[in-house]
Amino acid sequence: MQKTSAYLALFLGYFCLAGISAAQVVHIDLSHPTNHFVPKETLGAGVDRIAVEAIDKDLLQPTLEKTLSSGWQPVTYRQNTELAIEAWHWNPQGTWSDASGKGYFTGSPTPTEVLRYSYGYTLPRRGTTRNDGTDNVGFSRLTDGDLNSFWKSNPYLTQHFTGETDALHPQWVVIDLAQVQQVNSIRIAWEVPYARHYVVQYWTGDDPIKAVTRGVWQTFPQGTVTEGNGKTETIRLSGNPMSVRFLRISMTESSNTCGTNEAADPRNCVGYAIRELYLGTTTSDGEFHDILRHTPDQEQTTTYCSSVDPWHQPSDLGSTKQAQMGFDLFFTSGVTRGLPAMVPVAMLYDTPDNAAAEIAYLKKRGYPISYVEMGEEADGQYMLPEDYAALYLQWATAIHRVDPALKLGGPSFQGVNKDIEVWPDANGKVSWTARFVDYLKQHGRMNDLAFFSFEHYPYDPCRTPWGMLYDEPELVSHIMEVWHEDGIPAEMPMFITEGNLSSGASETYQDVFSGVWLADYIGSFLNSGGKGVYFFHYLPLQMEPGCNSSPGTFGMFTIDANYQIQQQLAQFFVAQLINLEWVQPAGGEHLVFAAKGDVEDGAGHELVTAYAVKHPDGTWAVMAVNRDQQNGHRVRIAFHGLADKESGFAGPVEISTFGSAQYQWHPAQTRFMAHAETGGERTIVATSKGWADPDGPIIHTKLNAEKDTMYDLPAASVVVIRGKIGSTKK
Repeated sequence: MQKTSAYLALFLGYFCLAGISAAQVVHIDLSHPTNHFVPKETLGAGVDRIAVEAIDKDLLQPTLEKTLSSGWQPVTYRQNTELAIEAWHWNPQGTWSDASGKGYFTGSPTPTEVLRYSYGYTLPRRGTTRNDGTDNVGFSRLTDGDLNSFWKSNPYLTQHFTGETDALHPQWVVIDLAQVQQVNSIRIAWEVPYARHYVVQYWTGDDPIKAVTRGVWQTFPQGTVTEGNGKTETIRLSGNPMSVRFLRISMTESSNTCGTNEAADPRNCVGYAIRELYLGTTTSDGEFHDILRHTPDQEQTTTYCSSVDPWHQPSDLGSTKQAQMGFDLFFTSGVTRGLPAMVPVAMLYDTPDNAAAEIAYLKKRGYPISYVEMGEEADGQYMLPEDYAALYLQWATAIHRVDPALKLGGPSFQGVNKDIEVWPDANGKVSWTARFVDYLKQHGRMNDLAFFSFEHYPYDPCRTPWGMLYDEPELVSHIMEVWHEDGIPAEMPMFITEGNLSSGASETYQDVFSGVWLADYIGSFLNSGGKGVYFFHYLPLQMEPGCNSSPGTFGMFTIDANYQIQQQLAQFFVAQLINLEWVQPAGGEHLVFAAKGDVEDGAGHELVTAYAVKHPDGTWAVMAVNRDQQNGHRVRIAFHGLADKESGFAGPVEISTFGSAQYQWHPAQTRFMAHAETGGERTIVATSKGWADPDGPIIHTKLNAEKDTMYDLPAASVVVIRGKIGSTKK
């Protein structure tokens, strides 16, 4: 509301000077631009790991041509394996660190065969049951009941690679008992290397993973170990059982010892490794009573970890039914339009050598790279900022040896609406971004961060009432302000490298709601100074089960079983309005100017938002968004220059309209079953497919405008008005 009040004050003088009623006017401030951008560098879309069948068929005509007709231009290649705690073999050809054919993999930098697909390999030393990418799949080796498996921390976070004492990068594992339990003892079955110095702690608040500032880690009365021996150790934590839910083992000094036949590779000999954890009570007779559940699936007692060793072997190859698109196919298929693309390197679960080899391969092929994004969603992997920063600098050094001019950035945050907080450091600082920036500055390496990237999924997929549309402009502008307050320099480009309504597709994605939201999202991001935004997901996808049992798709189309496009969805039409009507797709620099409507709902919500750009040829375009679900509005467009001058569109004006009158989604019908009728089938099944009727098209009209011309904004619509501004008048 403060922002709204500021705008009202700014335009108060304009209302008086206009000489007409202040109602139903969109005011555009020409005193200075808020941003500038080039569409072919700024308005793009993302390609992620998808079904192999989708890769094969989405890139064929006429599907690809219809996809490109949405108007999105640059492409960002999303790196999904990090979310699944996998190592990425961007090139299936390469070498293993161990001569026996396992260990740490480095893809070949030498082009040979055409890379059509690439895959992720699960990590056998995983220590996290679930994270924000693996909520329903995988398991931790800390409570899997198998003493032949173990968790191991990432060797690249040790002194051997960081050049810093290990105490600056403590590694940890957390146990979640799901409810408060009585415990007084822990048993740790160590592997080598083991921890010589560690503490066992309990959390005083509710949830140290989701509510990191509402509680502290408190060391058990007898929870400090300074001479760990690497065997199976049972530690009496307290004299009497204590009521706890979350426990943490924080490790600060490693034995730096090697297992049999492992000394040849120092990565095997640094960090920390645990075979199994046991927790419970020790009774007066000396018997230990374990309360953890040990099973190799998601039913195990949940654990989290600070990092994972990227060691793996060929048998860890996951499903080949889904794949990351091979780089050769990506750059030659036509999906990039031949424009430079943003490419990722795996970082959280990979090696700097593999990242450098990837860049060397792309350069040998001559593929144009705009930016390199470092890792994927470190916050969703619960990685502390100092650990991410330590990896970032090692990877940056390796990549810049290949090409010193490459622009690197990150950290590709998940779609959040507020500052990301972590457990406080020694100075009490909890901001992830602020501590990441501090680390780079302390090491004199801020120049290695050429851009700051984050994702944008603002809404809970299960709760999206219409009124939430009112929040979007401020959600975008606020989070960008937060990053600047955390220390991201004002001149550093900000990119939303992935974004859509929410993290889970549902019926709302097909509704006109999603189209109206998209216009506000793109317009407000650019108005707030953003330099690049990528719609997700570019290529057509099959419907997938969403929350509330409503099928949805991240794509812009419905398709049949053979990936043939059946209907364009609301976001496709609005993408065309943005990319082909609001901006000049082949044009150069566009200037963005602040706009403010005065149509409200009586509760202070803006029903009409607007975004103004000046084209390279001197013409103007205003994208007006009517967020009123039931009512149309007529507005006048008023351009305000310096002092007391005002103008409007004059002469021929082109108007493009898309809204609820042109598009209506009819959801799929579903049926409930008390229990699945067929093994493995869902208990809520769709009995019909959803469809849109009417399904476009965008309505195009023309008129001769004057200063006081009123423009119709139908209910729930996006309207683009293009033309020239008349001479300025008092």
